[in-house]
Amino acid sequence: MIEIDGSQGEGGGQIVRSSLALSLLTGRPFSIRNVRAGRAKPGLMRQHLTAVNAAARIGNACVTGAEVGSTEISFEPNPIVAGEYHFSIATAGSVTLVLQTVLPALMIQDQPSKIVLSGGTHNMMAPPFDFLQRSYLPQLAKMGPQVDLKLDSYGFYPAGGGQFTAMIIPTQSLAPLALTERGKLLKKRIRAIVSSLPGSIAKREIERVQSKLSWSQAKTEIVQAPNPRGPGNILFAELEHEHTTSVFSGFGKRGVSSEQVADNVVKQVRKYLKHDAPIGPHLADQLMLPMAIAARFHGSESCFRTGPLTMHSKTHIDIIQRFMEVRIACTQKFEESTNAETLLVEVKP
Repeated sequence: MIEIDGSQGEGGGQIVRSSLALSLLTGRPFSIRNVRAGRAKPGLMRQHLTAVNAAARIGNACVTGAEVGSTEISFEPNPIVAGEYHFSIATAGSVTLVLQTVLPALMIQDQPSKIVLSGGTHNMMAPPFDFLQRSYLPQLAKMGPQVDLKLDSYGFYPAGGGQFTAMIIPTQSLAPLALTERGKLLKKRIRAIVSSLPGSIAKREIERVQSKLSWSQAKTEIVQAPNPRGPGNILFAELEHEHTTSVFSGFGKRGVSSEQVADNVVKQVRKYLKHDAPIGPHLADQLMLPMAIAARFHGSESCFRTGPLTMHSKTHIDIIQRFMEVRIACTQKFEESTNAETLLVEVKP
């Protein structure tokens, strides 16, 4: 039994989700105390409980502490069962995080799986649906698994009501991945989604990004969410390079102007462009686990270049190495051409 202190590192739900995913992959049971001790409301919230229950279903696991507010849980998995599943969060909690909990195990099974997830599809503090579809899954496909996402309805906080379907075609062996260069810049895109809100909000956001970044030639799109369940707004700026696509997002909320939402996205883009590493901070966090799977089960070495790691990523590295005998080495380099620090992250058996 692996014993984990949930207050370590970033002290949030990432520790729970990573532990669940790794337990399913390795068959190793674990227990966590001080669940989400670093958050204003410690313990499992509805979206974390849904992730626990989803992992328990596909892994036929024995679980204790699976209830809202619980600060201690234990999880003992059995063999994974691929198939069709529907997981629903009764609130607007993020279902993209639920998918990321069960996807690693399902993508290396003998049979395909179909997962329907209902709840929040576009949430603050979680990867939005578009990030998974445009940035993460194309990189995962290079390693072998094919995951097709279909958005059925948008779900914003606080109304929720979103849904998407994931079709997972697994692979028997994950190929190594090396992402050290961006390659040629192919496209710039700006996309704004509004739900039960005026389209003028999206127009102002897009115009602000175009002006601030001098992206007058970027492809733009305004999306009015069909059959909206409640108000919501998200703005995306996207850089598609030859080897990677980077997606930056900002959420509209009461009391925050369209210009402020746009300025937040502009800040993220400019930070990314200060160096020439291909991988942004959120994608770096997501790629570590499939690279660790490739190293642990298939003896493959993978690597990527990125900027400074977030506390989220540092915590993720620690949890991965608690469950798997892999080495994740981070080498800092100063790039004279860009006058910026970057990291080479190597994942080895």
